[in-house]
Amino acid sequence: MVTKKGLETKKELARIYYMQGDAQKIIAAKIEISEQTISKWVEKEGWAAKRAGINVTRPELVNKSLVALNKILDQVYESQDIELIGSLPDKLSKFASAIEKLDKKANIVSTIDVFMAFSKWIQYRASFDPEVTPELIKAINKYQDLYINEHITKF
Repeated sequence: MVTKKGLETKKELARIYYMQGDAQKIIAAKIEISEQTISKWVEKEGWAAKRAGINVTRPELVNKSLVALNKILDQVYESQDIELIGSLPDKLSKFASAIEKLDKKANIVSTIDVFMAFSKWIQYRASFDPEVTPELIKAINKYQDLYINEHITKF
């Protein structure tokens, strides 16, 4: 039988694996917990939203926005609609503002990227460094999550 402390350690490991992109089935096998429990943790703790935030990088957002803008411009110019062409400066200004807002929100994505890289490194370090205990990893992850949750609304 798994103790409460042991279950919390497994939950933290599951969270790390999930954030790194592992499938729930693989995580369940790695930490020897049912897929239903993993699924419950993912849902209850909001891991899916956090992982989505990690997987969308600032350059990706900006590039997709610029591709969309290019398509819009091509369509407007091909239409040869004078009214539509005349409204371009206003539309471009709004689009630029939206990209700027995305850029500000992407700062938290960069922070999460750094935290994830650090989590991978600390996991690797734990394989040979006796000072890196599951409790230390859990504490680090706890404070990283607190930092992200407190700052996500500020960006």
